[in-house]
Amino acid sequence: MSILAKDLHFKDLNQRIKAGGEFVHVEDCYGQRFIGSALKGKTVTINGTPGNALGCYLDGAVIEVRGNAQDATGDTMNDGKIIIHGNAGDALGYAMRGGSIFVKGNSGYRSGIHMKEYYSSELKEKKPLIVIGGRAGSFLGEYMAGGIIIVLGIGVEDEQPVGNFTGTGMHGGKIFIRTKKELIALPSQVAVEIASADDLREIEGAVNEFAANFEMNASSILKDQFFVLKPNAKNPYKQLYTAN
Repeated sequence: MSILAKDLHFKDLNQRIKAGGEFVHVEDCYGQRFIGSALKGKTVTINGTPGNALGCYLDGAVIEVRGNAQDATGDTMNDGKIIIHGNAGDALGYAMRGGSIFVKGNSGYRSGIHMKEYYSSELKEKKPLIVIGGRAGSFLGEYMAGGIIIVLGIGVEDEQPVGNFTGTGMHGGKIFIRTKKELIALPSQVAVEIASADDLREIEGAVNEFAANFEMNASSILKDQFFVLKPNAKNPYKQLYTAN
């Protein structure tokens, strides 16, 4: 099913997507909000620029954007996949609790804020993933409680690929950053070290999937140095939260 979105209100566009078949193509998207909200069981391809909260509460669908995305992509996402062939705005993956987001380019401030993971006998593991191909803005992984964020720094190898205050308030999860530059302006909630071979094996599948999405070479990415950031076990900040 193909939908021409240019002159559609976001409510009308979303109703048509939900009423469409398993595969939906959206053409001439011009900033409509909440596309794919709580969607499951569909694959949606978007040509253009979707507005704020793309894929919010996504529950198993796949959304692929042939362009840029605005703020709050994947807000409170539960499951599924979002693939962005351009850049993403601020608060990417806000409160994300499952699924995966792949961004070929850069992301704005506060990507991965309040990300979390959890386990249950019914759902087993819920471990969200964000992979950013370029650089990420300040406050990456703010208040992060679980999941994995990977910043590959492709095209910005001569500078730090993250902004200031990465991992502020972090009390769970891991952040991987591909760079040879010394990371600066890290808060006390974060412990940083060069990623080991075991650490890199943990993200190998995610980097392979990223590379496949955007026709890149995963081996050339993984051969470089990564840093891994984890919550600082000595930091009392974690005492404000229940254990994972």
